[in-house]
Amino acid sequence: MTQQPHGHFLDAMQLPSGVTRIWLIRHALVEASARQRLYGSLDVDLCAESLVLQRPYYTALGCRLPDDAQWVTSPLKRAQDTARAIFEAGYGPRDITIEPRFTEQSMGEWHDLPHGELPSKLRQLAHSFWSLAATEQPPGGESMLDVCARVSHALDDLADQNAQQDTVVVSHGGAIRAALAHALHVHPDTALRFSIQNLSVSIIERINGIWRVVTVNELPSA
Repeated sequence: MTQQPHGHFLDAMQLPSGVTRIWLIRHALVEASARQRLYGSLDVDLCAESLVLQRPYYTALGCRLPDDAQWVTSPLKRAQDTARAIFEAGYGPRDITIEPRFTEQSMGEWHDLPHGELPSKLRQLAHSFWSLAATEQPPGGESMLDVCARVSHALDDLADQNAQQDTVVVSHGGAIRAALAHALHVHPDTALRFSIQNLSVSIIERINGIWRVVTVNELPSA
């Protein structure tokens, strides 16, 4: 009697094909002056020096990612430039779909504020691992609850459109944490405890309508 597969266990070294899988990549390091301020959903440039020095990491990322994936980025230049850097480091050119719902948290009137000036603006205690609490909404901006709502809808739509396929999404630290919150059904305050570093890969899958997390903050090995 042949035993039927069950549990969707990941016992093999390679991820199986035919699964609705999202590869979430955080964009590369931004330039030094931008890092001194809250840049949120502002368009800022990548660090030119890091782009050169870290080219082996882009090559390693390309080797890690599936060849036949659909590519999606946020509308921000730093996400699109990161995708192109991966292409140019050996992965090869691909068409990119822009999805606005994968952009970073908008800081509204607090955009471009030096980090040292933020505490005096907050109305709630800041999160231990984020600039502000998940329920704090900057004037004219978004709370992480808002980010989670739009990212959740974007993920479900993407999974419907690319069912049983691989999709690479180049996005941002806040949006990727929001994706993990959606996959795990946890509050954004909990998901903000994840470390999501530049150029890291996090993988989530939707199987029979249920999301699961495969890996978080996996760094490329040059």
